[in-house]
Amino acid sequence: MAAAAAAAPGALGILQAGRARLVAPCCARLGPGWRLSGSWTVPRVDPATWARGWTPTAGGAAWRRGYSSEVKTEDELRVRYLEEENRGIVVLGINRAYAKNSLSTNLIKMLSKAVDVLKSDKKVRTIIVRSEVPGIFCAANLPVPTIAAIDGLALGGGLELALACDIRVAASSAKMGLVETKLAIIPGGGGTQRLPRAIGMSLAKELIFSARVLDGQAAKAVGLISHVLEQNQEGDAAYRKALDLAREFLPQGPVAMRVAKLAINQGMEVDLITGLAIEEACYAQTIPTKDRLEGLLAFKEKRTPRYKGE
Repeated sequence: MAAAAAAAPGALGILQAGRARLVAPCCARLGPGWRLSGSWTVPRVDPATWARGWTPTAGGAAWRRGYSSEVKTEDELRVRYLEEENRGIVVLGINRAYAKNSLSTNLIKMLSKAVDVLKSDKKVRTIIVRSEVPGIFCAANLPVPTIAAIDGLALGGGLELALACDIRVAASSAKMGLVETKLAIIPGGGGTQRLPRAIGMSLAKELIFSARVLDGQAAKAVGLISHVLEQNQEGDAAYRKALDLAREFLPQGPVAMRVAKLAINQGMEVDLITGLAIEEACYAQTIPTKDRLEGLLAFKEKRTPRYKGE
C-alpha cells in the first residue's frame, strides 16, 4: 500500500485520535460505552452491519458489500473479521490497484468510518493493515494493537500510515521512505512528527531531507520496523508475520491491552513523573474489571482464562 497523501494535505488527520489530556482520559472507560478523548464525529455504523461486510460507497450515502468472496474489484477497502483460532483479529486491506493504493479522499473517508466502528467493538483484539495489491503498501490510531504489514512499497503517505500503527513488520524487499521533499513539499500526514519519535530526530531529518528510500533490512537497522522477513513466493511474508504477532496478542485481557496502549502512548508525550501518574490511573481502570477476577481464578485453577473484555 504505497503512495502520497496529495489528495488533501493533512487529510490523514481524520485518522488520528485527538491528543488526550494527560491523566483524565485514563479514567475514561474504553470500548462500547467507554469514553475516549479525540473520538471521531463521522456517522456510526452498527457492528452487526459492519460484521456482515458492508462498506460505504463514494459520498457515504449508501453501503455496499466490502469483503468476502463477493468483493468487487472497485472496492477500495476490504474489512475481514477472521474466524476460528484467529477470532478477534481484523484485517484492513487497501485495494486501489489502479492508483497504486494512493490515499484518495474517498479511501480516507472509508478508513475513518472503519476506524470509528472498530474502536468501539469489544470483540476486536488486534488489527492488521495490509495491501490487497501485490507489491504495494499504503494504515490509524485505534485503542487496540495495530500492525502494519509492509510487503511492498510504502512511500510518502503509505509510510505515514504505517507509522500510525503500533508495530511495523516488512519484507526485506519492501521499500519505505518519506519522499515528499522531492516534490517540493513536506510529509503532511504525520511523518514529520511520528518518524522522529520512532527513530530519533537527527536520523529522521536525514531521511526526510534526502528523501531516501530504505529496504527492509535498512529499515530494521534504524529501528523503523520491528521485524524483517525474506519475501516468500506468495508475496505476503510480512502479513504472515503480522498474523503470528496478532495471535500472540489474542489470549491477553482485552481491557488490559487497551489500557496498556493508552498508558504507553500518553506517557511518551509527557515527563516521567506525569507518565507514572498516567500509568497509575490506567492501572486503576483494570482493578474493578471482571477480566481481572477471571485471570486470578484461571491462574488458581491452572486453566486458560476466558476473557470477555469486561
